[in-house]
Amino acid sequence: MLAGGVFVVVALGAEGQRLTRGGDSVPLLIASWLLITAVCGALLFRRRWPVAVGWFTVLATGAYYLVSDIDGPLVIVPIVALYAIAARGRLRVAVAMVAAMVIAVAAGALAGTGDVTGTAVFMLAGWLVAVVALGRVWHGRVAYAEEEARLRATEERLRIARELHDVIGHSVSMINVQAGAALHRLEKEPDLAEAALGAIKTSSREILRELRATLEVLRRVDEDAPTAPAPGLARADELVASAKLAGLPVAIERSGPERALPAPVDLAAYRIVQESLTNAARHGRAGRVTVRLAYGDRELRVAVEDDGRGAAARRGGAGGGSGIAGMTERARALGGELTAGPRPEGGFAVRARLPYGFTGSADGVGDR
Repeated sequence: MLAGGVFVVVALGAEGQRLTRGGDSVPLLIASWLLITAVCGALLFRRRWPVAVGWFTVLATGAYYLVSDIDGPLVIVPIVALYAIAARGRLRVAVAMVAAMVIAVAAGALAGTGDVTGTAVFMLAGWLVAVVALGRVWHGRVAYAEEEARLRATEERLRIARELHDVIGHSVSMINVQAGAALHRLEKEPDLAEAALGAIKTSSREILRELRATLEVLRRVDEDAPTAPAPGLARADELVASAKLAGLPVAIERSGPERALPAPVDLAAYRIVQESLTNAARHGRAGRVTVRLAYGDRELRVAVEDDGRGAAARRGGAGGGSGIAGMTERARALGGELTAGPRPEGGFAVRARLPYGFTGSADGVGDR
């Protein structure tokens, strides 16, 4: 399309000048039209071989002006090719082409052909520099858009990984602990063992439900967002009940007037409590866990403290996994902070501060 349009413009310009000023001899006329056709046709391959097309148009256009007496507008073709090269980020090649074109035109002016003056050389140089600058700007915009797309894809992968870790990791860890407790109590305390097995059944059904929901969200890329409510602190008692069936006593202490939390804050607080209880049950060897929820005027403070003596309390995390890193990312995405580490009196503590009014999201992608 572009090649055809440029060919029409060049042909009309050349023929207009030929009718006004007279034409070349037949051999020169044939040679000039062959060069016009070849130069314009080369634009068809500018995307596949931009550098080769650029240099070919420069050399062939120079040959045209040496062969023909008609000063047609064929120079626009190497300018188009020059823009294509600059837009692809090949700045050095574009600068070399500009230098070659300016030097060739300046040599013609110095040779005294009468068709080109010093002012024309200066104006041509300005136009060529402007074309390269425009191509460079376009390349920068395209590169920025591609980088932005890569960042968003990376953030989305991290968000999905964090959600799967929190959902599946917690449920599977609790199933593992509950199964161990059931085996331990099977002979001595059959009633408690039966309750633990029932909890395993419930937990496995829940993990399958949440896994299906997560996969369904991933499948519905271009559809409406899911209408099911996200997990929040309203389901904190379910976490406590699951932990108790795994042999981990948990108490929740609330302070301050309870209020409806923004959805990102509610989800982040729930996931932080969930991950902390998972760590305490699986790695901390804790005898008791206390969950403290302090509702302030501007922020929610979450603290999960245990009296564990296991590896997590000494190493500062869930066995060297990514749980604490994921909790920290959630808090930071909301403009808050999270600290996790051993307590001076023994055990392990996770403390988070989650502001209400931040415009980010618990998924880790804030407003830009």
